[in-house]
Amino acid sequence: MLEAKNLSKTFEGTNALVNLNLSVASGEIFCLLGQNGAGKTTTINLFLGLIKPTSGAALINGEEVKPGSNTNQWIAYIPEVVQLYGNLNGLENLDFFSRLAGYKHSKAELSELLIKAGLQEADHTKKLSSYSKGMRQKVGIAIALSKKAEVILMDEPTSGLDPMSTDEFTSICKELAAAGKSIFMATHDIFNAVNVGTRIGIMKEGKLVHSSDTDNISANELQQLYLKTI
Repeated sequence: MLEAKNLSKTFEGTNALVNLNLSVASGEIFCLLGQNGAGKTTTINLFLGLIKPTSGAALINGEEVKPGSNTNQWIAYIPEVVQLYGNLNGLENLDFFSRLAGYKHSKAELSELLIKAGLQEADHTKKLSSYSKGMRQKVGIAIALSKKAEVILMDEPTSGLDPMSTDEFTSICKELAAAGKSIFMATHDIFNAVNVGTRIGIMKEGKLVHSSDTDNISANELQQLYLKTI
């Protein structure tokens, strides 16, 4: 569903991404680790089509991401801080962003999507201004589900979450993957990456310097490898 082929990006002579090659199939969760400035967010922005590659290609469902392509129909993006309207409640936010994506759902369908994303029904009619970060992310996941996204891109989704919220978020991601969704997650959270991911990559100075299945590495081993790498 998601693929990078010799994907590179240069900003004013500085290499932000260098010949990235990776693929994420349906049902996989790829966690990309790296320090700030390693190229993680640049990679996400290239898949979103927010910036153009200097060379190579980013592909979604086999189609290259470029002006005029239809790749946005396949993807959803959950940033570190999900930007929603604080004066609207959960249902209203979901309805608004679903309509922006061209989907119209009944109130019952919207409620079902929020429940599927892990948000308790009692919170559906509360103003977003009262939501925690974890609750906001659940609305973000519901938005991804509402537009039937097959690929979900996430940037530091567990940053600032307490352990219980992180565990809930991990469970939701695993459920999405079990349903065939492809998840690409940029993160600093080594231990959660091992817990949630099916594959892990480590990026340094714009290059993917390590990639492995999570079945083949423990959190402690990954931490030691990460510290040596950076």
